[in-house]
Amino acid sequence: MDRLKGKVALITGAARGLGRQIAQRFTEEGARVIINDLDLDRAEAAAQPLQGLAVAGDVSSSADVEAMFRIVGDYTDRLDILVNNAGIGGTDDEQAAERRRENAEAIARGEVVHNDSTMEMTDEAWDRMLGVHLRGTFLCTRAALKIMTRDEGGSIINMGSIMGTYGKPGGTAYCAAKAGILGFSRALAHEMATRKIRVNSIAPGFIDTDMTAPLVEMKPWIETQTPLATFGEPDDIAWAAVYLASDEAKFMTGQVISPNGGWYMSQ
Repeated sequence: MDRLKGKVALITGAARGLGRQIAQRFTEEGARVIINDLDLDRAEAAAQPLQGLAVAGDVSSSADVEAMFRIVGDYTDRLDILVNNAGIGGTDDEQAAERRRENAEAIARGEVVHNDSTMEMTDEAWDRMLGVHLRGTFLCTRAALKIMTRDEGGSIINMGSIMGTYGKPGGTAYCAAKAGILGFSRALAHEMATRKIRVNSIAPGFIDTDMTAPLVEMKPWIETQTPLATFGEPDDIAWAAVYLASDEAKFMTGQVISPNGGWYMSQ
């Protein structure tokens, strides 16, 4: 308790999934939370039981981010923690679901499976994936730094993924975005060290959330490839975020913490 007492934290994409669980644990540890989502009603539904502030906005839009941070500025004169969590999976359309079912059946039969998703990807799909993940991380960070640098201190936590280092077929845009986030985080950690602003990343493995729900056909295969033989829980990521946001991690910057059950062991 009280590991984040007195701190103010903004978590993007926090109306559900990992972001909401991070907001829950931050609140329990004494922080005041600001919850962002595309939809204000969803943000308010998540913020209300935590006595937090809800702000709506598309993190890939400069105008939305500027508007969001004007609201944040009216709410508080300080920002101690930013969690860039907002993201999309791009795996929930019917065509992708059918392809996963076919691939799972082919793998079970021991067949070679070809994946042509990069050849079939549209410009719009590529741009949207990098826009939400990588551009969104940059835009929110840029705005947050203008508040954080007033007090010379803070913690920025960027949501990477094991796919940012390992990669996977069918996810080139997602993997490129997450790899970019990890590189951005390391460079920013160097840049902000003189201001005592720490920048770290969390690279989750496969966690049971709405985003991974479409992978239900592949889940048994993924679990067999995971040494701990299970998907993780949102708290596995939330507690890592609490640690990185707290003074316990005062000597941590430019690092990647990767709760992934052993699925990938080198970040």
